[in-house]
Amino acid sequence: MDSLNQDKLHIMVDCDNVLNNLSEDWVMYLNTKHGLSVNPKHISHDKIYEAFPSLSRDEVKFPLQDEAFGGSYSVKPGSYEYLKQMVDDGHEISIVTAHNNKTAGMKFEWITTHFPFISRDDIIITRKKHKIIGDVLIDDEVKNLLQGSHLKILFDHPNNHGYDANANGMIRVYNLKEAYEIIKNGASTMYNHSP
Repeated sequence: MDSLNQDKLHIMVDCDNVLNNLSEDWVMYLNTKHGLSVNPKHISHDKIYEAFPSLSRDEVKFPLQDEAFGGSYSVKPGSYEYLKQMVDDGHEISIVTAHNNKTAGMKFEWITTHFPFISRDDIIITRKKHKIIGDVLIDDEVKNLLQGSHLKILFDHPNNHGYDANANGMIRVYNLKEAYEIIKNGASTMYNHSP
């Protein structure tokens, strides 16, 4: 891959469903534990309770409080290679992710284990991502991209299907390679970063 021929950027990257397969892994965990067969490919995490009507809310959310499950999220294909390429190209990378108080430490551990080129100092745990100053935000949650003056890259996921990203100032991508190519090709220069 060629080096970027542009200014170095502060790129903010979500973790869940961008670097990992949280929603799919969550569904598979519940299927295995309860002998069910819900298809994980079309379930967004905001609809997961509806997908398991035979389980209580506590049973459905249990995996998110289980450190063993949290430490075993699978890595989304290509996420290591293209996140590493952004770092190698000289960009500042911050992993900006929401948290569960019980498992926040596990999230730090998961990120630094699977992406050892990311330091703990570059992991920001917050639900108010719009308050973090950066040039680019890559996220699967529309609500996280509605505010802020950064380039908004919407990572495709069942929880945002049907949302018109282009009409709302966002660029939809289907993997981290596509996000990298947008950054590499200078799409951020077309976006006004001023507040």
